[in-house]
Amino acid sequence: MLEELEIRDLGPIHHARLAPSSAMTAITGETGAGKSMLLSAIRLISGGPAQSRRVGPGAQEAWAQGVFAVAQDNPAVMQAKDAGVDAAADEGELYLSRTVPVNGRSRSVLSGHTVPRSVLQKVSEHLVTIHGQADQLRIASAARQREVLDAYAGDAELVDAYGKAWNALKAMDERLDALEHQQADVRQRADYLRESIERINQVDPQPGEDEELKAKRSRIENAASIQQGVNGAIAALDASQLDTDADSSGATDLVRRAALSLRSIRVDGDDTYDQLAQRLDSIEADLSDVVFTLSRQTDDDDDEGDLDAINTRIHDLGELTRRWGPGLADVIAWRDKAAFEVEDLDASPEKLEQLRADRDRLARRALDAARELSAARQKAAGDLGERVTAELGELAMAGSRLDVRVVPHEVDDADVMRTLDAHGMDDIMFAFTPFPGSEPLPMGSSASGGELSRLMLALELTIAERRGEAADMTFIFDEVDAGVGGKAAAELGRRLAKLARSSQVIVVTHLAQVASWAQEQYVVSKGAAGTLPDEPGGIGVTTTVTRVDGEDRVREIARMLSGSESGTSLDHARELLSASVE
Repeated sequence: MLEELEIRDLGPIHHARLAPSSAMTAITGETGAGKSMLLSAIRLISGGPAQSRRVGPGAQEAWAQGVFAVAQDNPAVMQAKDAGVDAAADEGELYLSRTVPVNGRSRSVLSGHTVPRSVLQKVSEHLVTIHGQADQLRIASAARQREVLDAYAGDAELVDAYGKAWNALKAMDERLDALEHQQADVRQRADYLRESIERINQVDPQPGEDEELKAKRSRIENAASIQQGVNGAIAALDASQLDTDADSSGATDLVRRAALSLRSIRVDGDDTYDQLAQRLDSIEADLSDVVFTLSRQTDDDDDEGDLDAINTRIHDLGELTRRWGPGLADVIAWRDKAAFEVEDLDASPEKLEQLRADRDRLARRALDAARELSAARQKAAGDLGERVTAELGELAMAGSRLDVRVVPHEVDDADVMRTLDAHGMDDIMFAFTPFPGSEPLPMGSSASGGELSRLMLALELTIAERRGEAADMTFIFDEVDAGVGGKAAAELGRRLAKLARSSQVIVVTHLAQVASWAQEQYVVSKGAAGTLPDEPGGIGVTTTVTRVDGEDRVREIARMLSGSESGTSLDHARELLSASVE
């Protein structure tokens, strides 16, 4: 949901800030006042093209920012995370902004992070949908029509299942193609891999072996100093470990005697000396453990092995890491991977036959998944077309209709890949009939801007009704009221308000019957001519964007109704606002 839109120096708008309603917001104003700049701002923060001529007179740059509240499961959040932006850190908000200088390239920012324009495009796809004449062409694409139909059909699991089957089939085809077209360089590759695997197996490296050998070599090379230090420590702690006939007492024996001496003290009601003796017992145990460990160390050093053999082994392992490293683990991993590659490169006729059989099985699975997906689409297509057609009748387009056509490809038993593509086995087309007797034509080439906007409204309403729950999406409608008036205009406002129950709706409109249904209304108006900021001697007109409510809104609705604020038009405006409530 769009919480705030702020604009600076975009066209005639020097500065404006809007806080749209979570339901329906109307943008109104006289023709030429600059309402299109608000749509331009939305397109900018959605990653649309930047045009330096849109920078306001006298300004060095234009800037727009939209603040969107997002749920953590919104796909926009994942897109933001992929770009290094965590929406959770901003308390569930995403900030999309764009700066367009007079000279130079535009700058795109996502929640304080500079990002490529394409990131704004990917994120905004899940946040805002603009239905204006320049934006409707997207629905003319087969890909977009397929997405709309799948959204209505609720067949996400079938789409996912087919996608996995298709990817598995493609991967198998690529593998078979590589195996069936081996050339001399491939055979050379196989020979190199076999020789390398044999060399590694001769050495038979073990993970971490080189580091262990280097540590052992270091101990051998420093054996004399190690032995001297260890013996000195043992002599000080317990000389009997080195010489059973030694008379001198070590630290261990002295601590033991001290404990015995303390235990000989007997004082009624005072166990202080006994506690101290117990502490000395603990110290003696620790000292004995240290002596034992040091004694083991001298025993281990006696069994370190031959230094020449260790150096030879380290050299052999080093040869492996230099060629296939950097570490022994990398060498082992390379050998294991190479073994699989050799198996494929040396594929026998039996192996190829087995892979072809696996490929046939994957092709049948993909075809079955495609047929199931196609059946779901065909079932949903008829229902979608009928429901949208019914909505069109309520939008002053009686006689118009939408036909959603799903035409499965003819199955080619010899090669399933000629039947399928990455999205299934169907050609999908939305055909629109604008008036009775007209030929159904592809959507996008058969309707005016206003008709197409109302057709998109009918689609969004139908999908929202099918979804049955709120969508984390902002819909913006422009020109939806073109060619509409009277009772049909009031019904158009009612349908927009209906969509606003489940999604945020912003509509740019000239009709009071539409604007009256909005929870918030903003008026775009031309200010008085005067000196433009930062442009000495420049005379022009600036545009203001003002939120209206109460009597101010009544006056705006009256202006939209009759162009005046007479008593009659004001009464009519109040009556209209009162009636536009469900």
